[in-house]
Amino acid sequence: MRIIPAHKIRDAVSELCIRANTVLRKDVLKQLKIASLKETNKRAKKILGAIMANAGLARRKRLAICQDTGLPVVFLEIGQEVKISGDLKSAVNRGVESGYKKGYLRNSIINNPLLRGKPGYSPVVIHTEIVRGKRLKITVLPKGFGCENKSQLKMFNPTVDINEIKGFILEAVKSAGPDACPPYIVGVGIGGTADYAMFLAKKALLRKPTTNDQRPTTKLEKDLLNNINKLNIGPMGLGGAATCLGVNIETYPTHIAGLPVAVNISCHALRSAPKTI
Repeated sequence: MRIIPAHKIRDAVSELCIRANTVLRKDVLKQLKIASLKETNKRAKKILGAIMANAGLARRKRLAICQDTGLPVVFLEIGQEVKISGDLKSAVNRGVESGYKKGYLRNSIINNPLLRGKPGYSPVVIHTEIVRGKRLKITVLPKGFGCENKSQLKMFNPTVDINEIKGFILEAVKSAGPDACPPYIVGVGIGGTADYAMFLAKKALLRKPTTNDQRPTTKLEKDLLNNINKLNIGPMGLGGAATCLGVNIETYPTHIAGLPVAVNISCHALRSAPKTI
C-alpha cells in the first residue's frame, strides 16, 4: 500500500488551478488553428485570431484566459493500492483556495444557491473513481457557467431511433446559440443513470476533441460535428463555419428500460490540467 500525504494533493491542486486557468490546452489550441485555416468568413476568421491571441497573452502573462474562472470540478482517479493520509476533501478544497488566491483568479462560489451571498473559493465539485495501481491522477476542470448553464439531459425510450438522439444534441447546441461563447466543444454522455450520464458528458470534455481513433462512437461524433457546424452560429455567435471544434461522446451500460443522453457544452476556453502523483 502506497501512502500519499494530503498536503501533496493540496499542493498539486493549487498548481493545477493556476495552470488550467492560464494555459489553454494544446489540443484545443490546435483545433482553433485548424478552424481558422478552414474558415472563409472574414469576420469569423478575425475572431478566431483574437481568441488565439488572447490565449497566448494569458499564457505569457500568467493571466486568466477568461474572466469567469469557473467552478472548479476536480476529477480524482485513485489507485486501489493508495492510502491517503489526512483529509482528502479538505486537501482538494484548500488546494483550490490556495491556487485561486495565488493566481488572482475570481472567487465564484456561493455557499447557498437560494440565499446567494458573498462568493468564496470553495467547496468545489469532486468526482472520485477507484482504479487499479498505486497512483493518484488529479485533473482540474474550471467550468464557467456561461456554458454550464446550457447543459441538457433527456431520458429516451430505449427503442428510440439514433436520429432522434442526434436531433436532441443538435438542438441543445442550437438553443445555446451565441450565449456560451462558441466555437464549442460538446461533451455527450450516453447510458448509466440520469446523474451518471451528466457525469459522463462532463468527463468527455477531458478528452482531445475530434480524435481519429476507432471508437464505436467516432462516426456519430463526426456526423454531429458536421451538422453543428452547418448551423452558422460561428465564433462568438457572429456567423461562420466554426461553431464547434469537436464532439466527444462517452458511453456506459444502462438499464434495459432506459437510454439517458446528457449534453455538457464548453466554450472555446476549454480549460483543464492533469497531474499524476
